[in-house]
Amino acid sequence: MLNACSQPTHDTVANITDVTVVLDSITDSTVPLPNEELEQTNWDSTKLTYSWLQDFEIENTLVNRIAVPNECQRIEVDRGSYQDWLRHLPLKSGRSSVLLYNGELKWNQDVHQAVIDMDVDPRDLQQCADAVMRMKAEYHYQKKEFDQIHFNYTSGDNVPFSKWIQGKKPVVSGRDVVWNSCSSCDGSYHSFRKYLLKIFNYAGTASMERELIPKDWKDIKAGDVIIKGGSPGHAVMVLDVAVNQDTGDKLFLISQSYMPAQQSHILKNPQNSALSPWYSVQEIGSGNVVTPEWTFDNNSLMEFGY
Repeated sequence: MLNACSQPTHDTVANITDVTVVLDSITDSTVPLPNEELEQTNWDSTKLTYSWLQDFEIENTLVNRIAVPNECQRIEVDRGSYQDWLRHLPLKSGRSSVLLYNGELKWNQDVHQAVIDMDVDPRDLQQCADAVMRMKAEYHYQKKEFDQIHFNYTSGDNVPFSKWIQGKKPVVSGRDVVWNSCSSCDGSYHSFRKYLLKIFNYAGTASMERELIPKDWKDIKAGDVIIKGGSPGHAVMVLDVAVNQDTGDKLFLISQSYMPAQQSHILKNPQNSALSPWYSVQEIGSGNVVTPEWTFDNNSLMEFGY
């Protein structure tokens, strides 16, 4: 039984030459999702850019698929912000099955509410922390904010995409990271995906946790990360936040990838089926954060500092 995200496996990506996505050719197993009621007249018509997709149906964006509980409303976010971008993520239709990187079904299909319509490279690399880093990088890439795309290897070395697009490639040499000339390292999306595979191979929950800033649950927002660094370790990501107008309680949705690498999916709340897939800050209180496949300490909420 799988019980953690692994740390980087440095030999799996040594000869990356292609990031061709194969999962789009695999037929998803989908079933109706009766508790997701779509009212076309109430659809949010916002359709944002997600570089890995050519097109998607507006009715399958997160905001249109997952309603807030009674007496609650989504918190206001700035148009075009990371929080806005996450709120409008495209989902696969119905309750699609979660597929692994190799196209096989994940063994546990009972933990998710919906699957994010985002490909997974056909290597066992895009696990938990990797999916968080990819989402953050994808947002900045489509905004051409290349200087905001940077992550640390487990060694502590910072690896910025802004250096990659200058024709430089990071190479691990002993305990050092050196930058060699690279004719294929540029700002194209294909090259960006190759950069991410390098990050996935040499970064993980331990390195990402050291990059993040702890925060209080009352300040939770989309884009935050709930994380336990190390081996074993795990990380899930906050996708959306709502507030109960009567009590002030904040509710949030979380997503994960896991081990082995798999499609990112929105998690159910195993502690409160009536509220699921939303989680409650008040219900967590000073206790642990219980998700379907991992329990986090109360001090596990963190954010990127940029």
